[in-house]
Order: sequence, then structure tokens, then C-alpha cells
Amino acid sequence: MQLKGKRLGFGLTGSHCTYDAVIPEIQKLLDAGAEVRPVVTSTVQHTNTRFGQGEDWIKLIEDMTGFKVIDSIVKAEPLGPKIPLDCMIIAPLTGNSMSKLANALTDSPVLMAAKATLRNHNPVVLGISTNDALGLNGLNLMRLMATKNIYFIPYGQDAPDKKPNSMVARMSMLMPTVEHALEHKQIQPVIVERYKDDL
Repeated sequence: MQLKGKRLGFGLTGSHCTYDAVIPEIQKLLDAGAEVRPVVTSTVQHTNTRFGQGEDWIKLIEDMTGFKVIDSIVKAEPLGPKIPLDCMIIAPLTGNSMSKLANALTDSPVLMAAKATLRNHNPVVLGISTNDALGLNGLNLMRLMATKNIYFIPYGQDAPDKKPNSMVARMSMLMPTVEHALEHKQIQPVIVERYKDDL
């Protein structure tokens, strides 16, 4: 599947430690000729951590994509009827946002963009980053795995010795996952030994 000319939404939620792994994947999509519309939660926009300042991440993403970030539910709603996306990507997807998506809660621009895309029967690609994928959020993860038009970037345990319930997507597989999702296929395998390959 060629990405040239495809309109992609790219949602980021508050897994700040994962942004360094995600930014190069956005660039790959742009290099492939895709149009990328960035969507962020308020946590991304307004939180400063040891991984960087919120405003710096926003500026970087806007400079890369050439679009202002979509930072409100009102701004995200047109991604359904007026500016339909070929695919909506959420990476990183925190456990908090994952639980809301799985239970049809729409309280952020990123979740609104996902809902709008699903309404059009177009694919939503998820790149999880959560400390409780094998804990309380396991039910939500499996619910989304079984949901039509939702696809996952392959994921695995990132620190099984210290955080046995934690799972993180192998972000380097983002683009091939999107290519498969545009053909309504889930890239395989979904579960990988991430910690051996990516740390």
C-alpha cells in the first residue's frame, strides 16, 4: 500500500518517555508522501517532564507536519465528516486513553479523532504504551483487539523483570502496520519480544 497522498491523523497521548521513538516514525510517513495531521491531548501540550517541554514537542510536530496541532474536541470533530482521514494513528496510546477508547468515552481531541475515523469505517492504528496492559487494562486491550477497524502496532513487554504488567509497541513497525491497516489487515505477529530487540 502506497502512502503517497494519504491523509493520516497522528494522535499523541501522555506517555512522554515514548516521544523520542515516535517522532522518527512521523518523519517516515512524511517522507513516504503522506499528509499528517497532528492531534494531541492536553497532557502532551501542557506537561513538562525530564523528557522535554510540552511546548517544544508541539513546535517540533507542527514544524515537521506543516499543520497546527488539533488540540480540542471541537477541532477534531471535522476529521469525520468534512476532512475524513484515511487512517488515524494513536502512538503512544496510554493506558488511560486506551481504557476510555475501549469504553466509548470521548474526552480528548485524540479520542474524538479516533471516533470520527471509526464512524467512517476507516482504520485506527494503536501503538500502546502502558504499565498495566497485563493488569487492570488487559480487558480493555482485548476489547480493542476484537474491535472492527482497529489495528495494533506489534507490542511486547518492555521491562518484564521490573514491570511485568507493562507493554509497549515496537514503534519502528508503525509504518508497515499502517500500510496493512489501509488494506484492512492486521500485521503479524502482534505480540513480540520487544525488550530484547528495542532496549
